[in-house]
Amino acid sequence: MGWKVLLSFIFILIVVSLLVLYWFIPLGTIEYGLNSPGHSNFSLSSSGNESMQFYQSMRYPDSRISYMIDKCPLKKMEEMERAFETVSDQTILNFYPVGSNEEISVTCDSKTKVEGGLFIAGEGGPVNITRSDKFNVIHKGGILLIRESKCENPNIGTHELLHALGFDHSKNPDNIMYNVSKCSQTIGEDTINLLNYLYSFPSQPDLSFENVSAFMRGRYLDLNMTIRNNGLKDSEEAEILVYAGDKLIKEIELEALEIGHGRVIVLTNIFTLKRNIDELRFFIESGFEELDKANNIVTLEIKK
Repeated sequence: MGWKVLLSFIFILIVVSLLVLYWFIPLGTIEYGLNSPGHSNFSLSSSGNESMQFYQSMRYPDSRISYMIDKCPLKKMEEMERAFETVSDQTILNFYPVGSNEEISVTCDSKTKVEGGLFIAGEGGPVNITRSDKFNVIHKGGILLIRESKCENPNIGTHELLHALGFDHSKNPDNIMYNVSKCSQTIGEDTINLLNYLYSFPSQPDLSFENVSAFMRGRYLDLNMTIRNNGLKDSEEAEILVYAGDKLIKEIELEALEIGHGRVIVLTNIFTLKRNIDELRFFIESGFEELDKANNIVTLEIKK
């Protein structure tokens, strides 16, 4: 009778050990590969007009852009105000003055500036830029208005303002962005069209997956992912949901992300009841509007 009990105990011990081995001990590794990369339904048309700018698709976060004019004589201040009105009248942009934390800073200098034997009427351009997946977002622009315009229209101020909006010089002598100023120059239709196109997109964040990978060792899952805000506005807090098939296996809090900023998330040894998971799905769950929601979803399948 004692031998039977001992043999039964040994048998139960072996069975339990095998069950523990099956349930908890990794027996080989499964690697998952990208099946659905979260294709975007958002794209900027490649019309070639972007070559007019210092970098492609340069714009400020919003079509309403703040400015401040500091230490300028009255005539230069009036010219710059008229330049803001000129661009505002011909585009969907709207400029408004502030007392601090302006997006475009305008200053003046009465000293003559000479470069390469040529008189420089002014300088302008983006000062602080964040590169995202779709836009080069301008956070700060600067204008140094040196010479007063002798034209009826504020050509010099408009020229420098367009520089601050990201536009480079034009090769057309009749274009206001030509590097030598004359009174007959006007803003090119292609410049107006590009500004209206770039600022037709609303000022919204755009959270998206950049890299996602996964490994399965037995019943333990390792995840590695990168999420970035490629939009035109800082995002709010969001949540990442991970599904094994139809079963939710992980919820991850995602903190607010500034424009162009991202977060790398690495999770190891996530226990799953199912050993053979054919498909993993990742969702960015946000309670706010985004430029594109299609890139909030990624699907991984077992690599073959």
